[in-house]
Amino acid sequence: MTTPDTPSKSIGGLAALAQTYFDAAYDMDADKFASLFHEASTVTRKGESDTVVVTPVAAWLDVVRTMTSPRQAGAERRDRIVSISVARDMALVQLRLRIPPREVTDLLSCFFIEGRWRIVQKVFEAEALPPQGRD
Repeated sequence: MTTPDTPSKSIGGLAALAQTYFDAAYDMDADKFASLFHEASTVTRKGESDTVVVTPVAAWLDVVRTMTSPRQAGAERRDRIVSISVARDMALVQLRLRIPPREVTDLLSCFFIEGRWRIVQKVFEAEALPPQGRD
């Protein structure tokens, strides 16, 4: 891991990005998510039969706007930063969070652009949560 050369590039800036991301996910707040993503970014997931599905961030945000938020569903909030790796003006942030009925792992590729960290690629995988009471 390379040490950032300015305070604005610090891991603290990436931790703040992650916290805003967690807040956006808990509320399914598309505008808050949009503030974190570069407009050219994409969201990628594994599809059926080992296909790869790539979605422009604007289309993904449209889907977010239609989703019931974990807060609305009365779900307990569980999110955490798994790791942060920085190399010059790039970073990879791995997150785990619950968006019932799934637990999601996100890998967020970020660039330090125009004085702040921006997500340029989100790759994610979701798995079903265990049945109620077996957590």
